[in-house]
Amino acid sequence: MRSPARECKSRKGRNGVVTPLHDIENKRYSRGVPAEELELQAARRQLELVLTSPEFARNERLSRFLRFVVERHLEGRDSEIKESLLAIEVFGRPPGYDPKQDPIVRTEARRLRVRLSDYYLAEGKDDLLVIELPKGGYVPVIRPSQRKPEIRTPLITAHAELQLRRWRLGTRVWVGAALACLVVALAAMGWWRVHPEAPIPIAVLPLINLNQDPANDYFADGLTGEIIRNLSIIDGLAVRSETSSFAFKGKQQKAREAGKELDADYILEGSVQRSGQQLRINAQLVRVRDDFPLWSARYDRELTDVFAIQDEISRGIVNSLRLKLGRGRRRYETSAEAYDLYLRGRAFEIRPAFLGMSEAIPLFEETIAKDPSFAPGYAGLAVAYGALSGYDRFDQAERADQVSKMRAAGERAIQLDPLLAEAHQALGIVYANDAQWEQSEKSFRRAIELDPNSSPVRESFAGSLLLPLNRTAEALAQVQLAAKSDPLSAQVQFSLARELFINGRFREAVAHCEKPCIEGLLLSGKAVEAIPILEARFNGDLSRSSSGELGRAYALAGRRDEAERIAKIQWRPIEQAGIFVALGDKDRAFEALGRAIPLGAVRVGRDLTYPEFVPLRGDPRLRVLRKQLGLPE
Repeated sequence: MRSPARECKSRKGRNGVVTPLHDIENKRYSRGVPAEELELQAARRQLELVLTSPEFARNERLSRFLRFVVERHLEGRDSEIKESLLAIEVFGRPPGYDPKQDPIVRTEARRLRVRLSDYYLAEGKDDLLVIELPKGGYVPVIRPSQRKPEIRTPLITAHAELQLRRWRLGTRVWVGAALACLVVALAAMGWWRVHPEAPIPIAVLPLINLNQDPANDYFADGLTGEIIRNLSIIDGLAVRSETSSFAFKGKQQKAREAGKELDADYILEGSVQRSGQQLRINAQLVRVRDDFPLWSARYDRELTDVFAIQDEISRGIVNSLRLKLGRGRRRYETSAEAYDLYLRGRAFEIRPAFLGMSEAIPLFEETIAKDPSFAPGYAGLAVAYGALSGYDRFDQAERADQVSKMRAAGERAIQLDPLLAEAHQALGIVYANDAQWEQSEKSFRRAIELDPNSSPVRESFAGSLLLPLNRTAEALAQVQLAAKSDPLSAQVQFSLARELFINGRFREAVAHCEKPCIEGLLLSGKAVEAIPILEARFNGDLSRSSSGELGRAYALAGRRDEAERIAKIQWRPIEQAGIFVALGDKDRAFEALGRAIPLGAVRVGRDLTYPEFVPLRGDPRLRVLRKQLGLPE
């Protein structure tokens, strides 16, 4: 039997690019990826390791500094990493910044060097890569550590040492296929600290409803979501989220095209037909690169066998991709009637948030009434209440009632099934609403541990905890991971643009922002261009949600009377505050924010991180407001 290194060597293609190695038994490595891309991926993973460490996780300023310089470096933009740009982009200094008068960049650079040194002496002592910020400059160096990997196989050790000697990211000396061979060899050994395993990206396209009645769409849609959730907890799979998958609903598209848009190597597609209590489900796993069907199955069963069918589909995929099914699979039994109601509720989740969740709640409640021991029904109910609790349209009593119901449903779901990620997500939201930040973070991290592919969990973690606590760099990292698993979700793209704006990365934010990008126009001094777009959008209805944007635009363009008129009509206090800040009236801005306190620490704390409220930072009244909300300083 040939060693993994020899296997890799024999498959070297033209120009040093390694061809796909799908037929090697162990699947947990990147397939067919150029060596340069592998090195960039490794460097970015090292950056995330550093930023999520205790040394950096609670220091938003140094995290933002490090991320900025490393990402510019990896993009080949070293010439931009200058003191003046860092002061403006990272530390919020205005154009015209004078480093002689304000040494903020040099001061923070010294702190960053110390913090990096502390990290590599403690938690990062076994990391394969080291990130340094040399004295006298701001361009980082990313180099192999001096630690030799503890690998017993002589051949692999030789390859590893060769790469550690030759790999100089800081000087952009790229190694070709030999590095890819090292990746394969180490992956086959189950070893590589930076990337212990590369999950296989897979997407589930919406099952086609073969019934003539569109009213049965809910069953096919709900079953699709259940298959996605079941696959998401399998170690070794990176499953694309439901929102992105449903972008292909009703579309005839080849697996190769869908896979390219979803950034997936494999596609599961199929159909479902229901007649009374009889089911017929067809499923097929397709390899994207050549549209080759790896596995297919047809199930003619009773409706009561639907859980067994889902389990067999998961097992077929796992066996085809040489993975291990592992523990933690969800196994439930319930009545056909209760499950039908549950799938109806799940199908509403792909609709716009407020409408979908409002209609899903009574269906989940009926599910629970039919079967009080069915854990997913409680979890679905908890998540639905969580989604509604953040809307302005509810008063304080209604919101408290929703949070109470969410808590009860989430706790009951966990009692019945401790491995339900969405139940832990719901409790994370509950604890955040109660300003129990430590408990909230534990719940969110447990949810991510159980389902790392869930974009809703990561979005909730970012919006409900990390942003209110002003941990903006961490929030961005979570939403970037959500976007990876849910690339076609408009909601995730909105969140990603928001986090990028919050972190001062305006150019990148505009790329993810819905076009035309109003926030980009307002923040770049082009309010005059934004006004006609917003006027057409609101068409005179200035009490609508988000009309505060038009008020801000008027204020920034110097049209104060029109801005004041919208501030009187727009009853939402946070939007009023945004208008007052743009008018330069901090007194009225803080008065409006004080009226927003009943919305809670999560909502107000999150919104305070938005760029429009930057002028309030440093004002002692902001510290008082955060204390009133139960937020740390």
